[in-house]
Amino acid sequence: MATLVSPSLLAADFLNLQRDIEMINRSEADWLHLDVMDGVFVPNISFGFPVLEAASKACTKPLDVHFMITKPERYIAQTAKTGAMMMNVHYEACTHLHRTIHEIHEAGMKAGVTLNPSTPVCMLEDIIGDVDMVLLMSVNPGFGGQAFIENTINKVKRLRRMISEAGSKALIEVDGGVQADTAPRLVAAGVDVLVSGSYVFKAKNPEEVIRSLKAL
Repeated sequence: MATLVSPSLLAADFLNLQRDIEMINRSEADWLHLDVMDGVFVPNISFGFPVLEAASKACTKPLDVHFMITKPERYIAQTAKTGAMMMNVHYEACTHLHRTIHEIHEAGMKAGVTLNPSTPVCMLEDIIGDVDMVLLMSVNPGFGGQAFIENTINKVKRLRRMISEAGSKALIEVDGGVQADTAPRLVAAGVDVLVSGSYVFKAKNPEEVIRSLKAL
């Protein structure tokens, strides 16, 4: 399977969101990644449903929505209404993760689960067959532009083994510090979907950067 690329809107120019989303539409990007932060689960506030709804109107690519918030299950119906393809929730934020995954599916979306850098992949052993994707954070969530955590490579390999042994169809996505040096190593370790923010949006030629990530 070809590598999927999901540029992160968090790194876009918010004064020119339509322009940046039109660039994503023209590009070879597969999805658009949207980081919703509440200032409680992570030490930062990003954007909420007004931006999600606007992005869904302008973007022709599927929306890959990553909730870095407490109690994300409260927003399943509202997220589905935006037409989001993937609703991704943090393992650490969900008391009843199995129920939340099934509610996301019932709402017509794919269900993703995110793990913080300190959460081991074995925590997903009993639900790996239920999820469509696992997102491994390769930086501590909350801010863009952080340095890549090297242990992520080993974590990807362990997760790839777990998925294979369980016969799961879950994709592996990685978010944080994905750029020219780390992206090829992540793909070699077994990553299916690369999330990249600053590396794409701050580039002189973002479409060319997306093309180079797709080619890995």
